[in-house]
Amino acid sequence: MPASSAAQQQDIFQAVADPTRRELLSLIGERELPLKELTPHFPMSRTAVSKHLHVLAHADLVRERKVGRETRYRVNADPLLEIKRWLDYFDRFWDNKLNMLKHYVEQDPTESEKS
Repeated sequence: MPASSAAQQQDIFQAVADPTRRELLSLIGERELPLKELTPHFPMSRTAVSKHLHVLAHADLVRERKVGRETRYRVNADPLLEIKRWLDYFDRFWDNKLNMLKHYVEQDPTESEKS
């Protein structure tokens, strides 16, 4: 994997690690919004919200579009596929472990005595 791709993946995981940035992704996931409509959702300054959006944009999770003097933000969900693939591995891991536990719990006690 090229270094730039690895760096971007790291940025994606770091970007979504912060609850504020996850909330921003949720808000702009439904529709494109300007900073002035995003800021009231958070107990921080407009500059702080803008910095969070910059981190998301650097990870390519957010796209910006100028409309007059206003910048609008929208989600770019494509990079989230890497996170989904990573989580899918753990879904399979835990499904396997839970199936093994289920088999163990449902096992006939007399069956284990025979062994």
